[in-house]
Amino acid sequence: MSQQPISLPAKLINGGIAGIVGVTCVFPIDLAKTRLQNQRQGHQVYKNMMDCLIKTVRSEGYFGMYRGAAVNLTLVTPEKAIKLAANDLFRHHLAKDGKLTVFKEMLAGCGAGMCQVVITTPMEMLKIQLQDAGRLAAQQRKPGLMSPSKLGATTTVLSRSYTASPAPGRAISATQIARELLQQQGIQGLYRGLGATLMRDVPFSVVYFPLFAHLHHLGQSNGTTPFYWSFVAGCLAGSTAAVAVNPCDVVKTRLQSLSRGSNEESYKGVVDCVSKIMQREGPSAFLKGAGCRALVIAPLFGIAQVMYVLGVGEFILGQTPFNLLSA
Repeated sequence: MSQQPISLPAKLINGGIAGIVGVTCVFPIDLAKTRLQNQRQGHQVYKNMMDCLIKTVRSEGYFGMYRGAAVNLTLVTPEKAIKLAANDLFRHHLAKDGKLTVFKEMLAGCGAGMCQVVITTPMEMLKIQLQDAGRLAAQQRKPGLMSPSKLGATTTVLSRSYTASPAPGRAISATQIARELLQQQGIQGLYRGLGATLMRDVPFSVVYFPLFAHLHHLGQSNGTTPFYWSFVAGCLAGSTAAVAVNPCDVVKTRLQSLSRGSNEESYKGVVDCVSKIMQREGPSAFLKGAGCRALVIAPLFGIAQVMYVLGVGEFILGQTPFNLLSA
């Protein structure tokens, strides 16, 4: 990828299309991941991913699996576009000094991860509130998980992510959450969990991009790589990086969740969050949702890399012909 001429508009189109297609396909699994990661010991509503999805459909309907999808679909275009285009740009400029070493590949990935959090942090912040609302509502309905003395206080929290409840019959939306966060906390409200997001996304990019580049190179024949091999390489690199940084994703999810059920602790920051999880739930808690996250990230980045290799953005802009067989 780094040897191809850089066309920023085409890269942005590729990243945007890949993000929309990928999120639409895997969002229900991402919802299950968020709900599983937010569960505490003794307050489990879901046993595993399939149990979560089945219970979600039963209690919230089919579209309940897509709670928070609107904000993700809106912001995933600039997020994926920034991430993938930034990595290509960094690789392109670092390669000018000579051979692109593994260290330089990791450096390019680091730069890409740092760039994307501008969009990723508020997107994840809003998405998590909507995704986790169903878990809190299910926890309220399940006998024995909530003490009667705290039921009234928690009901108010369940109706929205914080403070007062919305009008009866109206579901809280990402726009309402964003507006009230801005009014009450300013721009920093939308960037809650920024440190944890950097802890997750920078290492992810450092692992993912060099690994993908080397796996992609293995499939080359006569200077070209079939699109299906790009998909496989993207899936393998994405799932590997996703599992590697899952502990950081658990911390980020906990910090960005504004609503909490009865007896669910709050956290002051990254260190406090890690400490409390270790003490109360043990090391295994940091692997919650790892399987779901791998299932989300693998096709998401597989699709993204296919878009890049096929040159969909370049084709749309009339820069290159569309070639389904190779890149």
